[in-house]
Amino acid sequence: MQTIMPDIADTAEALQTGTLDWVGMGNIELPLLFSSKGLADTTVTAKADAFVNLHNEQAKGIHMSRLFLALDTLSCEQTLTPTTLKHVLERFVASHEGLSNAAKVAIHFELPLRRPSLLSGKQGWKNYPVTITASVTDNQYLLEVAVDVTYSSTCPCSAALARQLIQKAFSEQFAQQQLSFEDVHNWLGSTQGIVATPHSQRSVANIKVKLPCDSQEFDIVAIINSVENELKTPVQAAVKREDEQEFARLNGQNLMFCEDAARKLKALFEMSYYQDYYIKINHYESLHAHDAVAYAVKGVPNGYKI
Repeated sequence: MQTIMPDIADTAEALQTGTLDWVGMGNIELPLLFSSKGLADTTVTAKADAFVNLHNEQAKGIHMSRLFLALDTLSCEQTLTPTTLKHVLERFVASHEGLSNAAKVAIHFELPLRRPSLLSGKQGWKNYPVTITASVTDNQYLLEVAVDVTYSSTCPCSAALARQLIQKAFSEQFAQQQLSFEDVHNWLGSTQGIVATPHSQRSVANIKVKLPCDSQEFDIVAIINSVENELKTPVQAAVKREDEQEFARLNGQNLMFCEDAARKLKALFEMSYYQDYYIKINHYESLHAHDAVAYAVKGVPNGYKI
């Protein structure tokens, strides 16, 4: 005789009635095969947050194992694409008939990309933190991609102050002297010639974009490349001396406050096809104990807010 196990979620009365916005699980370990335009399918070690709403105010709870098993099917039998992610959400809702009419999933992972050096021709790996968030409510599918891009930012104010100190040192050393080209050239190449340097810091652009609901593929590389090309000073992987020198040149030619970086990326994404965008610029100050931060959003109705 088969023993029927109790299902408290179905049979027990709720201690307190009422609807809930989201109920589910966080930090589900989830190896995935990720598909994105321009990349071979890539295995990533992800963590997922999975939810359905509880719109049956009399229900005790949801069936969390059903969310887990839907994600496990994605992990073991499918590739992560906009279409397969939508199917996961539809399975979330279908498995909670009478309890839920909305579902949401957020998948977090680091995407490893081979990145070329600036001049030497060497290559190295860089990991880019990515979050893909999708939701379905009454058959309306929403899809969002977030990625963090790390770069270097050199302070324009600090650069101006350093130039002034170099001018002062030059005046003090060579006042009233007749100098040849060789004299000036040698001095500029000496330690005394670089009496001060501007401060720079590692910085991060947090980018989120909303994709069309009928998207057939992700294109993470295009987002990363466009941001790095716009800012000019992405953090490097493989670096030889000529690459380090070129990186120093790029920093000197692309001085920027956090406001400059935010405006550059705002202009970039205004020209894109994305329905909405969210930009947060973080300059992790080397001078101050605090950070310099700037935000920008597209400003569409019911869109991203700061």
